Amino acid sequence: MAAHITRDFRGQHLHLIGVLNGASIFLADLIRQIPLEMSLDFMALSSYGSGARSSGEVRLTKDLDQSIEGLNVILVEDILDTGFTINYLMRILKQRHPRTLRVAVLLDKAGRRIQPVKVDYVGFRIPDRFVVGYGLDHAGRYRNLKDVCVLSLPAAAELL
Repeated sequence: MAAHITRDFRGQHLHLIGVLNGASIFLADLIRQIPLEMSLDFMALSSYGSGARSSGEVRLTKDLDQSIEGLNVILVEDILDTGFTINYLMRILKQRHPRTLRVAVLLDKAGRRIQPVKVDYVGFRIPDRFVVGYGLDHAGRYRNLKDVCVLSLPAAAELL
């Protein structure tokens, strides 16, 4: 993915926006592999609460610290499933007039897609299983696992 991004933006400045908290570990590893001039910023949203299923309702909890007008922006997200979060973010970011706006996701869970989403860079396509680790969590837990792992929950816990 880093090689693809480097080819696409050779000789240009990049501005990467990480979606907190899940994308932080992936973003840190990704930027170390991109030998271009870049800047970083972060946004935070909430759509899960403590359950294993997205509520479908997205709230912005931390906005950007700087303007993205005229910049080559890549939105970096840990996982794409329903499409609600990325579509919400893309609407907000397009209104801020970046030069280019692309999306990079570590994991694409297409089986859960409700809204169509255009993604430019995908790490891995995965089946519809709840995953944790490498920044992904369940109710704030498991982000520190070094690998992406499938979390098996009792049926009652999935309803939270």
